[in-house]
Amino acid sequence: MADRVTVIGWDGSPLTAAARAALGAATLVAGAAHHLALPEVPHTAERIRLGSVALAARRIAAHRGTAVVLADGDPGFFGVVRTLRAPEFGLEVEVVPAVSSVAAAFARAGMPWDDAHVVVAHRRTLRRAVNVCRAHTKVAVLTSPGAGPAELGLLLDGVHRTFVICEELGTAREQVSVVTSDKAADHTWRDPNVVIVIGGPVGAGESGGWIAGRDPSAGPRGWSLPAAAYGGGLGEGEADLLRAAQLARLGPRLGDLVWDIGCGSGAFATEAARAGAAVIAVDRDPAACARTESTARRFGLQLQVVAGTAPHVLENLPEPDVVRVGGGGPGVVSAVADRRPQRIVTHAATRDAAELIGRNLTEHGYDVECALLQSVGLDTRAWTETARSVAFLLSGVLPERGA
Repeated sequence: MADRVTVIGWDGSPLTAAARAALGAATLVAGAAHHLALPEVPHTAERIRLGSVALAARRIAAHRGTAVVLADGDPGFFGVVRTLRAPEFGLEVEVVPAVSSVAAAFARAGMPWDDAHVVVAHRRTLRRAVNVCRAHTKVAVLTSPGAGPAELGLLLDGVHRTFVICEELGTAREQVSVVTSDKAADHTWRDPNVVIVIGGPVGAGESGGWIAGRDPSAGPRGWSLPAAAYGGGLGEGEADLLRAAQLARLGPRLGDLVWDIGCGSGAFATEAARAGAAVIAVDRDPAACARTESTARRFGLQLQVVAGTAPHVLENLPEPDVVRVGGGGPGVVSAVADRRPQRIVTHAATRDAAELIGRNLTEHGYDVECALLQSVGLDTRAWTETARSVAFLLSGVLPERGA
C-alpha cells in the first residue's frame, strides 16, 4: 500500500506550498493529461493517466511509495476522494482542495449559488439531471462527454431555459457563453464544462437563505392542501384526501418526471412540483391548462403544461417516472402503461370501472392495488355532514422498478 496519498485539487491558479511539497516527494502521480503536464510533476515519478478512478486506486493501493492524485476543482465535491476512500481500496488520503468548478462557474457568471441545485450528468443520470433542470430555477450541471450542453438542450425541448456554459475553466482556453436552451445543440462544446441552467425568477431575498438549494419550508405546510388553497371548484377526482392518497402511492421526488393527465385545476400537479419533481400537466380543456399555469405561478413553481387530448398528445412527451391519470379512462391508462413508468395511479367511480382498469394494468405487468376511499366532511360547529366523496383508488407498480 502507498505510504502516503495526497489528493490535490487544481483550478488553474498556482499550486500552494503544500501541493508543491507533496508533488515534489511523489513517486507516483495520477491525473488527467493537463495535470501530468504541470512542471511541478517530478520527471522520475510513475505517471498514471486518470480514466477510471477505481483502476487508478488499485494501482495506488499496490504502490510502495508516495502517491499524488491531481483532480480539477475540489476533489471532495463530486470528485475522486469518495472512490479513493472506498473500503475495498483501504486508502487514507490527505486533501489539498481548490475552488470547485461549480463555484468558479457561478463566480464567472457573477451569481450567488447557495440557492442552486448541483447535479452530475453522464449517460446514466442525464435524464434525471434534465428533470431537475425542468423543476428548478437555478441548477449547476457537471457534464461529461455524451451528456453535455447539447444533450441538455435537446432533452429540455418545450421548456425555455438560459444556459451559462463555462468551458475549460482555469485554463488558457477558458470560455463563458450564454445561450438559450434551444440553441445549445447548434454548437460544439469543449470538455470539461459546467452548465448553469436558469429559468424563471431566481432572485434571493435580502437576507439570503438558510439551506443550500431550494428552501423546503417555502410555501404552505401540508402534503395535500384543501380546495380553498386552489380557489375552490375542484373536480370530483381532485378531492384533497384522494390527492393525498395518490401522492402517497406515487411518491414524486427530486429527479422524477411526473405526468398529470387530466390536470383540471392543477392541484395535483402543483403538489407533485412542491415535492421537487418535474411535472408535465396535460388537459384537453384550455381553461384547465390556463388555471394550472396560474396556480403554479402563484406557488412559485416550474411546470410544463401541454394542451391536448390523451392518449395522442402523450406520444411525443419525454419518458415519465410516475403518472397520475385523472381522466380518460382505460384507454389512456393502457397507453400510459405502454410507456412503462415505475408507478401509475388513477381512480374510478364504480367497481366495474375499477376492475376493468385493474385488469388492464395487470396485463401490462403491474402489481395492482385497489381501495375504496370514502370521506365525509363535517361542520364542526354543529357536527353535521357537509360533503361526501367516494372513489376507488387504483395503483400499479412495476415489480422490477418499484423502489
